[in-house]
Amino acid sequence: MITGIDVDSIYEVPLHLHKEGLDSKILELLNIWTGKPNIKPWEELVYKIKNPKQTVTIGIPGKYVDLTESYKSLHESLVHGGLANDAKVELRYINAEDLEKEDSAELLAGCDGILVPGGFGERGVAGKIKAITYAREQKIPFFGICLGMQLAVIEYARNVAGMPKAYSTELDLTTPDPVIYLIKEWFDYRTGKMQIRDETSEMGGTLRLGAYPCKLREETLARAAYGMEEISERHRHRYEFNNDYRQRLEEKGLLVSGTSPDNNLVEIVEIADHPWFLGCQFHPEFKSKPMRPHPLFRDFIAAAIKHKGLGAVTK
Repeated sequence: MITGIDVDSIYEVPLHLHKEGLDSKILELLNIWTGKPNIKPWEELVYKIKNPKQTVTIGIPGKYVDLTESYKSLHESLVHGGLANDAKVELRYINAEDLEKEDSAELLAGCDGILVPGGFGERGVAGKIKAITYAREQKIPFFGICLGMQLAVIEYARNVAGMPKAYSTELDLTTPDPVIYLIKEWFDYRTGKMQIRDETSEMGGTLRLGAYPCKLREETLARAAYGMEEISERHRHRYEFNNDYRQRLEEKGLLVSGTSPDNNLVEIVEIADHPWFLGCQFHPEFKSKPMRPHPLFRDFIAAAIKHKGLGAVTK
């Protein structure tokens, strides 16, 4: 009989199932042979989980905070980043709509890092932008993913580059400064063909979906994290950084650190004079694994640990 006992971490499950002989039973039923399993990596992983050397708190402003399973892949990727740094990551989910109404400094005080996840729709956007402003001004490590990256561009355009009504056309078609917009065509390196969106529809079949290459600029957070010039990451979005504003934003200090190989699509943005501020258009959480944490999550948590060591900013 194989029992399903309760464990403190999902990563303990393989060890307990091995202890009860499930792997041997499966081999017997399938009538196949294999060598002795190497469970040492799992044992080391569980030891790290149970014996962290430090703890950091990551604030996550979102609109599904009462349904945190909606952020499961992000949650686990942050845990992976903590494991790479021998740290326990405590996640503080913050209702983005509360940030719109209340003092962001009160809600975000004590966070060693702030991550704004992907999403869609305007609900909670103003609160997420306030959280980004707080992270930028208070020099708190910031990580923006997909919509989070787009909102970081909007926040910078409004509050640093002098475009107070900058926005995304996904959220407001009348914005005078559409720093994020619905791109109509781009070159697909997987097929060697131009991808063109249907002018009559912004829905089905219009996503930039799947893995795309990205070229990294030298001497940037992204290049330091990956340790290579070109990477491949998975995408799932329709809206893009508007290149009409690229020069203006770069002149004001926004650093474009990752682009498509033809330099046409902006994939990663940073702020050079910030301890760790990075937004990426893709979804790195799709590729993170407990024993191979994604480099961006690893370095984000490392920056949060460093920030905590310097003393967290409070109101």
